[in-house]
Amino acid sequence: MFKKIIAALIDKPFLTSIFVVDLAILLLHKPPFIFSLVMMSALIGMSMYFGQKIALFKQP
Repeated sequence: MFKKIIAALIDKPFLTSIFVVDLAILLLHKPPFIFSLVMMSALIGMSMYFGQKIALFKQP
């Protein structure tokens, strides 16, 4: 399971770096409200993309 997650993150290094930096900025800094909303929506979009890419739970 963890091998699949790491492999998917290594496969897309640019998106992974944007994801990590976006998460760090939202957690460690206090950005303005509108910028925070834009960053949060980008974080949610990247999370959904990585969720589709990894697909840990297969449904029949």
